[in-house]
Amino acid sequence: MTDRLDGPQDPRGGDAARGSSSGPNDAPRSSVGLGEGPLTAAEADPAPAVESTSSGREDDTVAAAAPAGKRKRVSELGPPPIMAIWFLLPGAVLLGSMVIYPIIYSIFRSLYDGNGQNFVGVDNYAAIFSDASTLTTIRNNLIWVVVAPALVTAVGLIFAVLTERIRWATAFKLIVFMPMAVSLMASGVIFRLVYEQAPDRGVANAVISSVDGLFGSHTGYPDARPRENDQAPVAAQQGAVVTKQPSQPGKAVLIPLVGVKPESLASASTAKAAQPGPGELAGTVWVDFTQGGGGALNQVDGTEKGLTGVTVEAVQNGAVKATATTEADGTFRFAGLAPGDYTVRLPQSNFEAAFSGVSWLGPTLITPAIIGAFIWVWAGFSMVLIAAGLAAIPRDALEAARIDGATEWQVFRKITIPLLSPVLLVVFVTMIINTLKVFDLVYVIAPGSVQPQANVIALEMWRVSFGGGGNQGMGSALAIFLLILVLPFMFLNIRRFRRDNQ
Repeated sequence: MTDRLDGPQDPRGGDAARGSSSGPNDAPRSSVGLGEGPLTAAEADPAPAVESTSSGREDDTVAAAAPAGKRKRVSELGPPPIMAIWFLLPGAVLLGSMVIYPIIYSIFRSLYDGNGQNFVGVDNYAAIFSDASTLTTIRNNLIWVVVAPALVTAVGLIFAVLTERIRWATAFKLIVFMPMAVSLMASGVIFRLVYEQAPDRGVANAVISSVDGLFGSHTGYPDARPRENDQAPVAAQQGAVVTKQPSQPGKAVLIPLVGVKPESLASASTAKAAQPGPGELAGTVWVDFTQGGGGALNQVDGTEKGLTGVTVEAVQNGAVKATATTEADGTFRFAGLAPGDYTVRLPQSNFEAAFSGVSWLGPTLITPAIIGAFIWVWAGFSMVLIAAGLAAIPRDALEAARIDGATEWQVFRKITIPLLSPVLLVVFVTMIINTLKVFDLVYVIAPGSVQPQANVIALEMWRVSFGGGGNQGMGSALAIFLLILVLPFMFLNIRRFRRDNQ
């Protein structure tokens, strides 16, 4: 009775029914255990295999037994796919209306003439490479692409390295990065003033004048000349003015000049006849002209003006023995000269015009000048990116190189630059894209008279389409041509970013 109620007992004392799991394999194992001899090791403890098999089958059974509605709800966890479309739709509309549609319309418009009525095919594209002014813009863009990105990257690298070696690195970065806060239009206005030719207005020429010691310290008389007659005591000789007759110490020398502009004599003092002392060679350099008429020729009159700051040389046998400078009244003196005959000479430097400034806005230097403004604007951007790359360089590699005896230049060239090459490449490619699109600086800085020499593709595109050219077909062709130039560098940048993210 007990066996019938409780079932067969396990030889180890446990309950067979209690230690086994329900499943199709239970019956054969029970019969083997009861009547066919002892169990093997695998048969004695079948729990793990039975548990794994039964668990998998149990999940399948539950999944199969679950209602269809529950299975559908489990598979639809999270927002529906239609929701993503609604989130992407505003961006897709903006992208299509502001990028894709203008590109497609520009391609279509470039195949028609200026009025958009006659189909001309690729004639507008052919005109790009046949028109002389358009070829100048392509040449200028080539100069920009070759020079500007390399200089911006180099200057940014120098600034980034300096910020690691100076105390006030934050203030330095702030000053260098500050031009990025100024619009390109405002930067163009600033540099239009910087490049003014007059040293008293243009900062660039004022700096050059200060360095050379010319600004405010040199007084030239480019229009002065001697009279061309036999009575004149001096004559012009290879740009200089020399006395016709030799002079000796103890005698006065007269050097009359004419042709000096009245504005140059506005603050000049009245000329005075020099009285040489014993052993002195003295004289006067003055403007031998009396306003209103009168006065004696080759004589210092009371109303005539002296020329101040004129260099005078005493020459003997072709060698300069002494040099003097005229006073405010035009007088000069040579003391301590040996007895003999001397030729008094005013060297050519007296008749050269004073420094009037470099013509930065002229046709020769206009493109380099605008590139300089571009570097000023973008150097801070380059510095910040490269400084971030420098901060990521492991310091142990630099210290190991220094311990091995490498100089700072070797560390910079063989370790820092290779480790920074990805960042430098990103900055360089970004600057190429910016140079191809440059418009504001060229339009504002270049005067109208030299704008054809400074023209670039972006500015030519605007000028041809809206700036008086009235040929939107040609302008559209230039826009597509510029897009073709920019696309390879954009793809290179995108590929680089994807590679870094991976």
